[in-house]
Amino acid sequence: MKEVYEKLEQCYKSVREKIDFIPQIGIVLGSGLGELADEINIVAALNYSDITGFPTSTVAGHKGRFVFGYIEDVPVVIMQGRVHFYEGYPMSDVVLPIRLMKLMGIKVLLLTNAAGGVNTNFTPGDFMLITDQIASFVPSPLIGENIEQLGTRFPDMSQIYDENLNIIIRQEAIKLNIALKEGIYVQFTGPAYESKAEVRMSRILGGDAVGMSTACEAIVGNHMGLKVCGISCISNMACGITEEPLSHTEVQEVADQVSVSFKEFIKKSVVSISKVQ
Repeated sequence: MKEVYEKLEQCYKSVREKIDFIPQIGIVLGSGLGELADEINIVAALNYSDITGFPTSTVAGHKGRFVFGYIEDVPVVIMQGRVHFYEGYPMSDVVLPIRLMKLMGIKVLLLTNAAGGVNTNFTPGDFMLITDQIASFVPSPLIGENIEQLGTRFPDMSQIYDENLNIIIRQEAIKLNIALKEGIYVQFTGPAYESKAEVRMSRILGGDAVGMSTACEAIVGNHMGLKVCGISCISNMACGITEEPLSHTEVQEVADQVSVSFKEFIKKSVVSISKVQ
C-alpha cells in the first residue's frame, strides 16, 4: 500500500503544479450527466491524461477531466467522467480520484450515476436519493494494509450517505417539484449489464437500483472522513423488469432528456449544502 499512497502523492503534486484552486465540494458526474461541468463558472480544467500517474476514463460520454470553478459562490471540483473497475484498473486506481479530491481540500463528496431501476415503482428519468448501498460484489477499495494517513483500519459504515445532506437534498427536490425517489444502490463489476437472475437477487437483497460505480467511491470517501451523498438517475429499467434489451445508448438518451432538471437540482443542492458546512 506504500506504492498506492506514493502514487496518490505524485498525482497531487502534479495537480498542484498546474492548479492552486481549493474546492469545498467534489462532484462526480455519471454517464450522460457531464454537461453540468460546462455550465459552471469555470476557473480551470485539467485533463486526467495531464496528471502524472492518473488513470484515464475510456467510456463513451465521459470526457475525462477535472473542472474547477464555482456554482454561485461555492468552490467545487467536478469529475467530468469517472474511472470504472471494469476498464481493467485496479480498485486502488478506481478510487484514487476521490482520495485526490480530498487532498485538494473537499469536505463533501456528491456522487451521481446513471443506474438501472430494480424497484418496479421507478421509471426511466426518475432521480433516486441513495440512502444506503450494497458493495459486496466488487472488491473493497480498503483491502490490503491500511493507509493510516487516509483513515482508520476499520471504518464505520452505518451511515455512508450523510443523513443531514440527504435532508437538504430532499428539501431541494420539493422546491423544484421533483418527485425524488429513495433507495439502496447495488454495485456490480460490469461491463456486461446484470442478468435477470442478478436483478432478482438484487431485489431480494433490498436493492432499488444497480450500476457499475459509486459504492466503492462512497466507501473511500467515508474512510477519509468526507460527508458523502449520492443521486442516481434511473436511466433504464434493469434486465427482466421489462422485455426491452439494454444498451449504453439508452442510458445516454435518458440522461439527455432529464439533463436540464438534473443540472438545476444539483446546483441548488450544492449551494444549500455549502451553507451548513
